[in-house]
Amino acid sequence: MKKKAAFPILLAVLLVTTLVYWNHFYNTFHFDDEHTIVNNVYIRSLKYIPSFFIDGTTFSTLPQNQSYRPIVSLTLAIDYWLAGGYHPFWFQLDDFIVFLFQGVLLFYFFIQLFNLVQPNTVRNTWLAAFGVAWYMLHPANAETINYIIARSDLQSTMLVVLAFVVYQYFPQYRKKYLYLLPIIVGALAKPTAVMFAPIFLVYLLYFECHFSIVQIFQSKYRSQAWQLLRSVTPIFIVCILMYIWVDKMTPATWVPGGNSPLQYLLTQPYIIAHYFGIFFVPIHLSADTDWGLLPGITDIRFIVGLLFVLALLSIAIVSSFYQKWRPVSFGILWFFLALIPTSSIFPLAEVLNYHRIFFPYIGLMISVVWTIGVLLEPIKQFMHRKALPYTTYISITALLCLSFYAYGTIQRNAVWHTEESLWKNVTENSPANGRGLMNYGLTQMNKGDYATAEKYFVQALQLLPNYHALQINMAIINDIKGDTTAASAYFKRALALGPEYPESCFFYGRYLMNHQQDTAAIPYLQKAIELSPAYIDARMLLLQAYSYTHEWQKLLNLATLTLQWLPNNATVLQYIEMAKTGKDALTLQEQNIDAHPNAAAYIDLSLQFYQKGDYEGCIRAAQKALKILPNYAEAYNNIGSAYIALKQYDKAIAPLQKAIALKPGFQIAMNNLAIATEGSKNNANK
Repeated sequence: MKKKAAFPILLAVLLVTTLVYWNHFYNTFHFDDEHTIVNNVYIRSLKYIPSFFIDGTTFSTLPQNQSYRPIVSLTLAIDYWLAGGYHPFWFQLDDFIVFLFQGVLLFYFFIQLFNLVQPNTVRNTWLAAFGVAWYMLHPANAETINYIIARSDLQSTMLVVLAFVVYQYFPQYRKKYLYLLPIIVGALAKPTAVMFAPIFLVYLLYFECHFSIVQIFQSKYRSQAWQLLRSVTPIFIVCILMYIWVDKMTPATWVPGGNSPLQYLLTQPYIIAHYFGIFFVPIHLSADTDWGLLPGITDIRFIVGLLFVLALLSIAIVSSFYQKWRPVSFGILWFFLALIPTSSIFPLAEVLNYHRIFFPYIGLMISVVWTIGVLLEPIKQFMHRKALPYTTYISITALLCLSFYAYGTIQRNAVWHTEESLWKNVTENSPANGRGLMNYGLTQMNKGDYATAEKYFVQALQLLPNYHALQINMAIINDIKGDTTAASAYFKRALALGPEYPESCFFYGRYLMNHQQDTAAIPYLQKAIELSPAYIDARMLLLQAYSYTHEWQKLLNLATLTLQWLPNNATVLQYIEMAKTGKDALTLQEQNIDAHPNAAAYIDLSLQFYQKGDYEGCIRAAQKALKILPNYAEAYNNIGSAYIALKQYDKAIAPLQKAIALKPGFQIAMNNLAIATEGSKNNANK
């Protein structure tokens, strides 16, 4: 089949992929997207692009997640610039374009790989097309495409495939090792790209040297083996140096999250077996699974997993003996080698994640598709002898198979649409995941359904009693309920469990400020900024605290530094004006209204004074409103409310009565009048 004839087949695969993913382009930000994208001030300006390559702390606002992935941050900044803000469509579109490009690369990579074994242009083109379609439409891969920050897996994987394609189709660049340029860039997206070196070694061993795994260790092939090793030495050197560089540039605050390397390693064989099963039957996928570490080698799951791994490796060794079956061996070894960074001695917080198999599944696809192609040959001959329509039957079978996976991907896209739909699905597919329960509870709290939110928080607490984020959310829900004693206790436990997490300090500081404890809040907000200097919410709240406590020099210093991240920000500039004039925000606002008096503006200011706890200011602003509109019922109500807060109940009664007289049925004023009357009686009886 000519290249021009192959192109329409590829185009059809890309078109179908686009149609299947049509419902994903407006899927929102999720999970780690919050601290790497939504709250990451560095991606909001292209001026920080150089910083991405020299400072790993720019990757995330959470110190524990600050890894060195400058290519990811670079593309996020460009997306933000193109979108003019946080519009998920542009971020999703970026990832999808890269995904389609990877599909193109895979198509030509598969064709060339298959032709190296058995040149058959027509058959190999259709096998490549089927394999690429299967890969592109696989629901497990939808976990990577929908999860924006998982573009690290997408970008690094695409660049690994690009390196192979450059090597295959541009032999003139081999001596200069130009095919390693994609690997260098890929490692800056995610260091798993350096696994290109051992995968490429196997590629050369099988398809250029025509050795099996066993032959390379035999003495009669020693000279050829040494020649092969010398040829790949520069590749390994580059990949090792890139890994060392990424490791060196990764901030010391980064932690993988896991606790027991041995237990993690013992768990991975069963996880690998699960990944293999999901390849064929992708059901019960979860964005955040509830799988845990295995207790030890006596666990039946470890034994099953180990036997599976040994069996698969045995197939790889045996199939390497025969040139016809070497793509099977190559694919299996690709699968295992690509899993090493996440499925070996490096303990991560979660024992499995489906975006981790985006890279390994390329190898598995090579093995499975080539196996199908080989097994179909005798079937084809049999059907031809029986005069059966082989092409029709195979085409229908392939389309039905791909339709099954395409339907699953459409469903996964829908699951990833909102935070609520995603975490609801997690609670259903991973019911023992405390974090999933908490995050679904958060979606309910954001909707104002506090009872449901608390129910899920309590369930999560039974599973994760020492999770600092859950303690914070329990504190917030109790504060909403008015139980400040419980709220304070939960906040303090969050601080004890996660003192190194800036959100523990931030949310407790915010809680203290909401309860007019501005001075007490300041040390916690300062600590949050110390842990994460680019934590903008903490900076803005600390600016507010300094303005409330009239610490003008500290306010000026902090506001000036904050302008580095938020140049020309109106709020920060206002804080600078406050610091220079020695007047807080409400005082400045009152002066501005005095220059152009407006009754409604005074009432709004009156409410702000009340919320701040400045009840004298509340009364003053309301009285100014009455000078403009003498019959302003809301102004009288505000005055009465302020007197109640000051416990001057007798003074509250008259203005509240006036408010009701001016506006009959004024329920808030009526409620306040009842409180004032009761308070007055109680004072009289003392």
